Parts: sequence; structure tokens; C-alpha cells
Amino acid sequence: MNSRLVVTFTTLIVFLIAALAVPLGLAYASHRTNRLLLDRRADATRFAELADQAARDGDYAGLTAEITRYADLYGAAVRVRDRDGSIHITAGRFEADDREATRLALSGRTTDDLPTMTPFGPPSVLLAEPAGRDAQLSGVVLLQAPTDRARLEVSLVWGALAAGALIALAYAALAARRLARWILRPVTELDRTTQAIAQGRLDARAHPGAGPSELRRLEERFNAMADAVAGAMERQRAFVADASHELRTPLTVLGLRLENLEPHLRGEGAAEHAEAMAELDRLALLVEDLLSLARVEAGAELDGKVVELGPRLKAWEEVYAAKGVRLVTDIAEMSVVPEAAARIADIALDNAQKFVPKGGTVTVTLTDGVLRVADDGPGLSEEERAEALGRFWRSGAHANVPGSGLGLAIAAELAKACGATLALLPAAPHGLVVELSLPGATQP
Repeated sequence: MNSRLVVTFTTLIVFLIAALAVPLGLAYASHRTNRLLLDRRADATRFAELADQAARDGDYAGLTAEITRYADLYGAAVRVRDRDGSIHITAGRFEADDREATRLALSGRTTDDLPTMTPFGPPSVLLAEPAGRDAQLSGVVLLQAPTDRARLEVSLVWGALAAGALIALAYAALAARRLARWILRPVTELDRTTQAIAQGRLDARAHPGAGPSELRRLEERFNAMADAVAGAMERQRAFVADASHELRTPLTVLGLRLENLEPHLRGEGAAEHAEAMAELDRLALLVEDLLSLARVEAGAELDGKVVELGPRLKAWEEVYAAKGVRLVTDIAEMSVVPEAAARIADIALDNAQKFVPKGGTVTVTLTDGVLRVADDGPGLSEEERAEALGRFWRSGAHANVPGSGLGLAIAAELAKACGATLALLPAAPHGLVVELSLPGATQP
């Protein structure tokens, strides 16, 4: 947009400069042409008077000498014709076709205009002046004058105008760039701020400064809107965190009371008691996941710590052994990753041990900063993979598997917060791959 504004401003300035420079150049060319006409017509008039006197006296010697000196001095050509059109005197190199000019002069008309002088021509002009008066015309004087000097002066003036126009255009283009930058500074600032907010920096704000007052007001209102949205999101997160935290105590108490009721139950109530305890455990897990999600969104659990991934994965070996699932890790012993990445690996491994059948295999690799957790379980369809990172999403085929539906949503928030990229990919021939691109991961 900045370039389009500069082009628009520059185009308008070009038209403005052209509207000033072109008329000035044409006006000077017309002025210089008129001055040339007046100067040379005065000479032609004087020669016409001398020619009329010479025709009356029958002596052209003085006129011939005068015309020759003039032609030599000014580089012009002069020709004198009588009333019949016959040539009496010619001085200088006369090249113009003077028939039309002679006819007009013999009819009593003098030359009253010339072609406009430009740097490109004409190289000479022709003036005709009748000798004598009215019906007593004795002939005509034809003056062919060079225009070198006049064209040079017009060229100098036009060159000065062109140079001035180019200098003015350069300064105007510079001013247009600064003006466009000044106008668009609030827009640029808003673009930077919206990009930062889209990347998760909800505290980013525009800094009102230079720019049109309307756009500065827009920046202020954008900041107010961002503050309101951030405040609403913070209140929502605080509510979820507080509600989840407050629910933990009554759920714990409820669990203890249900456990204390178990000795007093009759045989037919044991099954109902077991289902109630299972639902209570599921509710406790949901509350714990909600609290974790709220903390992740608030950035409370991203302190920049790094952990060794190898020892973290060894803790899962017993879990997988108890499930009859094989866990294969291709991780360097001292591989270090951010704490958020280790938590994402825990979430992926927890999901895999739920869905991979007995005898299956789960493989964890870390190569070139990319962490992959691949299993050979049932996997997910393309549509399910596109929705699996949403909150509370659960596959219809896994409705009876324990879980809150928040694990992958927490993983997605952790990945976004630490600048990583999380993707769910199909495994061959079947299964699921959780792939995390970690620019900050290092391998010795």
C-alpha cells in the first residue's frame, strides 16, 4: 500500500509539474518567436523603403551594397523583386520557396506571424515586406533569417525548465515517500500488533505516535478493544482455573466418603458403587486437565526450563510393559528439549498406551529437532485428525476409553506457547504419528 500511495502522489505531482513547466516553455518559445519577428521585420521594412527609393531613382547600387553587408553580418539571405516578380537583387544563400510570400506581399500584406521556435526547428524563417504604398507598390523585399540563436535560447530555457522539473520531481517523490510513510505508520503499527497477537502475544499493543488523527484514534480504539478481549479471556481462564481448583477439594472429600460407604453396601449395590467411583475418577481427571489447560494458556507453566528426554521416557517403560505394549525409543542419551516438549511427549505416550492393543509397538524418535511418537494402533481418519486437536473432542470409536478429551488440546497449546509446530499424521500401514517440530531441541 505504501508503494501505491507513493505512485499515486508522484503521478499527481508529475501532472502538476507538467501543467506548470509545459505552458511556461511554450510561452517562452512564443515570446522568442515574436521577438525574432519584430527584429527581422524592422530590417525588412527598412530594406523595403530603400528598395522603393531605388526603384524611383533607378539606382540599385546603394541598396545592393547595404543588403550585401547585412547578409554577411547576420548570415541571412535577402532578395528584392519588382512588381512583375523579377529578381533585382539577391544577397546570401537564398533557399526558401518565396512564391507564396511574394504573392501575399504584392497584394499589400506583410508577414505577421512565424512558426514557433523550438530546439528542433525551423532552421530559418522567411519574411516578406512590400516596397511602396497601396497601389504604388514597386516590388517586394524577401528576408530569409536564420534561427540558430533563437533556437539556442529556447533550448536553454527548456533545458532549465526540464532540470528544474526533474529536481522538483525528485524532492516531491522524496516528500511523497515520507508522506505515505507518515500516513501509513498507524496502519503498519496495527499490522505488527495484530500479527503479534495472532502469534499468541496477547499483551502486544499498538503505540500511537505520528500519523493522521483518524488513524491514531483507530490505534487507540484497537488497543482498547485488545485490552477488553484480553481481559475477558483472562477472566475466563481465571474462572476455569479457580473453578477447577475449588472443585478438587469437594471431589476428594466425595471420593473419601464413597470409599467409606463401601463396607456398608450390600452385594447388589457393589456394582453401582464401583460405577460411581469410576465416574468420580473421570470427573477428577477432567478437573485436573481443565486446570492444566488454564495454566498453559496463562503461561504459568512455561518457565523456559529444559529437561533430558531420555530419563523422562524410561518412566513409561513399566506402564507399557504392564499393558503388554512395546516401547521403542531412538533418543540420544543426553537429548535436551524444553519442558513443554517433554509434556507433549507424555500426553502422546499416555494416549498411545490407551489405544494401542496388546502386542503393539510405540516408537519415539528425535531427529533434527523433530520429535515423533508413532504407534501401530487403529489410528485416526483424515477428518478425525483435523478435529483431534480441539477441546473435548473424542472419537466415536473410543467413547468407552477413559479420558477428558483435553489431552491433545493441551499439547497444542503447549506447542504454540513454545514456538513449536504440532501435527497429527497417519502411520504406515496403520496407526498415528504425533509430530512436534522443535527448533529449540538439541542433540549432542
